[in-house]
Amino acid sequence: MIEVSHLAKRYGSKLAVDDVSFQVGKGDVVGFLGPNGAGKSTTLRILSGFLGMSAGKVTIAGHDIAEEPFLARQAIGYMPEAVPLYPEMRVVEYLAFRAELKRVPRGARRAQVDEAMEKANVSDVATTLIGKLSKGYRQRVGLADAIVARPPILILDEPTAGLDPNQIREVRALIKGLGKEHTVLLSTHILSEVESSCSRVLVIAKGKLIAEGPTRDIQKMRRTRLLDVTVRGKAEEALRILKGVAGVAKVTREAGVDGEPKEDGVAVLRCTWSKKLTPDEAMLAVEGAIEGLVAAGLHVRDVRGAGGSLEEVFAELTREADPHREAEA
Repeated sequence: MIEVSHLAKRYGSKLAVDDVSFQVGKGDVVGFLGPNGAGKSTTLRILSGFLGMSAGKVTIAGHDIAEEPFLARQAIGYMPEAVPLYPEMRVVEYLAFRAELKRVPRGARRAQVDEAMEKANVSDVATTLIGKLSKGYRQRVGLADAIVARPPILILDEPTAGLDPNQIREVRALIKGLGKEHTVLLSTHILSEVESSCSRVLVIAKGKLIAEGPTRDIQKMRRTRLLDVTVRGKAEEALRILKGVAGVAKVTREAGVDGEPKEDGVAVLRCTWSKKLTPDEAMLAVEGAIEGLVAAGLHVRDVRGAGGSLEEVFAELTREADPHREAEA
């Protein structure tokens, strides 16, 4: 549905988007991640037809956006980060106006406006002036605008900006549901939103696409170096044994698994593996650590990897893409 080939955008001497290529297939819900200034919004504006490109090719639903811009834009529902709305119009009036601009047939217009308001959860403010709405409600009106013409492709730039936690959960559920009817490409800084809503991830930094793939595969790109071991028995003895395991760089006592208080006589010990260990070597080290604890008469209740979240992958990838950042210890 979306094909981007060698896309570039230059502002004078600054290259905001640098040779970016990717595809988004029908029914995909794809998260577009990157730090501020990475080129996310610039890329989305080019894809939606609001900004020209310096080089490359973009095809939307089979239409070259440079040669058939009207047909390409007809296939897109675009929600920018700062949603432009008319504060003097009521919500239902605004959406009916937008539906007319998007050439929704007159006979279907009211039904599609009602459907969009229901999906975006703004039916309760249908007759309210937009200027009197909270920022969260205005964001949802922007989302209703994006889906009112039932486009096959949705491009959403920071769709949950300004929403409270309950509203964020509602929008996440909506985005997940929209994937059944639309191809969705969304930009966000809320990485848990990508984990809960998206099947694929694109990561951009300094204008370059530095990683892409299924969400689970992206998470696996950075193997965690942390291991939490929950033991019952003498904690000091457990600490001594774990510190003596080859490949363990540091051992610390934690409050408990997931921050829960620990029982009397139960300790959670966090092992940090050396960066030099390969995944296979780390696995052997884990086995050796457990054998040592059991041999000492300690009861091992739980062993689990800590960290390795999408946040860590994002930080690691973007750090590697920025040579000016100092490497973390």
